[in-house]
Amino acid sequence: MELIIENLSKTYPGGVRALQDVSLTLGPGMFGLLGPNGAGKSTLMRIIATLQEADSGSATLDGIDVLQEKDRIRQLLGYLPQEFGLYPKVRALDLLDHFAHLKGVIDRTRRRALVEALLHQTNLWDARFQRLGTFSGGMKQRFGIAQALIGDPKLIIVDEPTAGLDPEERVRFHNLLSEIGEQVIVILSTHIVDDVSDLCSSLAIIDHGHVVVTGEPTELARSLRGLIWQAAIPRTELDAYKQRMPVISSRLSGGRTVVRVHAEAAPDEGFQPAEPELEDVYFWHIHHQDASVSAATA
Repeated sequence: MELIIENLSKTYPGGVRALQDVSLTLGPGMFGLLGPNGAGKSTLMRIIATLQEADSGSATLDGIDVLQEKDRIRQLLGYLPQEFGLYPKVRALDLLDHFAHLKGVIDRTRRRALVEALLHQTNLWDARFQRLGTFSGGMKQRFGIAQALIGDPKLIIVDEPTAGLDPEERVRFHNLLSEIGEQVIVILSTHIVDDVSDLCSSLAIIDHGHVVVTGEPTELARSLRGLIWQAAIPRTELDAYKQRMPVISSRLSGGRTVVRVHAEAAPDEGFQPAEPELEDVYFWHIHHQDASVSAATA
């Protein structure tokens, strides 16, 4: 099973170019699509999920044309959008049974067995008689995955699945996604770098509708070895540092601001070499892309 995307482009009314010649090749496993809000991730996911039209380009799943053979693709697809509605007064068991019926599982005995298996798999069995309006955010996301798994999909798309989850629910959701991703193609679209670092064996960073880099998380981080420097500075001096050197990120630690800089050598006194992380790769490429866009439109 392979998803091949070639030169996919989409421009919205008003001239907003959401995607510009996006090309990716994905095999089984967890694939991270990483980028800031508004980068084009959701547009790409909706096109692959057959919910939106592309202006140009192509996409095939195991030889099936995603853009033209939508009904065939939907039979192989599981989709958890960033925002989805649930009937708050309906019990989890009943709504999942309804979704299974809509997806073509007509036989009642087979459908009951499927629904029970999915509730166990997503750790919702004990809440099966609970009304969905009482579910926590994490429980709703796990229910969303349960409905996405109906029909034994070969491609599963999850869009910003851990946004707003508490740490415990996030870990539980990570474990569930890891289990699912062993056999099928799972696309995890997110702006949370740790989600991709924890879960995905390969990734693409997208910004302003462009794919700016692809690769394995560990290899991409290793490519910055010797180029990341770190120092703790007074918070009031952060803007001055940004003007003097290529600061790629900053964070508070112990009441002080820790800055990370991309440079061939120590940019100033007090800077120490730091082991690069995927977050450094993300910020470096996003900042480069932003600079390129600014230069192109100047």
